[in-house]
Amino acid sequence: MQFKITKSLIIYLSISTLTFQSYLFSDTTIKDIDDYGVISLMYHRFEENKYPSTNVKMRNFLEHIKIIEENNISFINPKKFEDELKNNKSQRKILLTIDDGFSSFYKNAWPILKEKKIPFILFVSTREVGVFNYMTWDQIREINKEDFVEIGNHSHTHEYLVDENSETIKADIEKSIAIFEKELGVNSNFFSYPFGEYSIEFKNIIKSLNFKYAFGQHSGVMDETKDFYELPRYPINEKYGELERFKSLMKTLPFKYKKIQPEEKYLLQNQNPPKVEIEFYDGIKNLKSLNCFSNEGDKWRQSKINFLNKNTLKIDINEKFIGERGRINCSLRDQSGFWRWLGVQFVVSDKQFKN
Repeated sequence: MQFKITKSLIIYLSISTLTFQSYLFSDTTIKDIDDYGVISLMYHRFEENKYPSTNVKMRNFLEHIKIIEENNISFINPKKFEDELKNNKSQRKILLTIDDGFSSFYKNAWPILKEKKIPFILFVSTREVGVFNYMTWDQIREINKEDFVEIGNHSHTHEYLVDENSETIKADIEKSIAIFEKELGVNSNFFSYPFGEYSIEFKNIIKSLNFKYAFGQHSGVMDETKDFYELPRYPINEKYGELERFKSLMKTLPFKYKKIQPEEKYLLQNQNPPKVEIEFYDGIKNLKSLNCFSNEGDKWRQSKINFLNKNTLKIDINEKFIGERGRINCSLRDQSGFWRWLGVQFVVSDKQFKN
């Protein structure tokens, strides 16, 4: 499977407004943070320098690990995922995820993670296993023997399934499940949407097939209030793996909300631009000091916002989202110097109405 150029650019856009200042961590003791949440990182390729939008240089990857370790941020074992979300919230935590199962992961990153016993989820698309530049099932089984590793499901074909009808989506995922059961003995509880794209229909199919958790590619920090079928991740590549920016990611917190409207993230043309409202939980200090940015009109800009009541934010998107992604990022500086971060992604359909 090869990424389309236009699709690979989604990694660049996902945290493109993450420009806040990086503060020193080493002597930071934050007593007022009651929940650090879990920061989830998404990697793809390792030292495949001709693919900068999905690649990370190994020297930077080693520095990422060093930054995490020096700041006493714990790598969580995916086998204890939900427990880690709900408990010990005063501990800073990271979930490491790797999508696609490229050979460069096995060659370059796996030896380091194995030596350090760093837990992670490796999401694989079953059609691609064993083809050129991808890991084989023998290599995946070797990795899967370790108790700190989870092999997650990333569909069978890694096509743009969100654009397909429900029968096609379900058939694709069912085929991947059958191959998981044949090759590994069991399917995973974890799913990663191809390209981070999902709709209500897609989410419901994943739920019906007994997955417990599903990840997108919108930015943000996980906590127990998040929809377990719309979990955020920070994509890391050559640009967004740059060290000062990576340090900034380590200083993000959950931005807790009750709901986001519209619930449907698959955006038809007759719904574009969307009418966006976010209802936050009570008790977020200085909530009205937040800022939001969007890529409406194919240009990142600060969004006009207003509060309908003390906890409900309306974001005015005045121009249509252009291209394949509509993104909104909202941030609020916490009094601790950390930043609360919330990302929303819409898949922009070229259809005017639903079939």
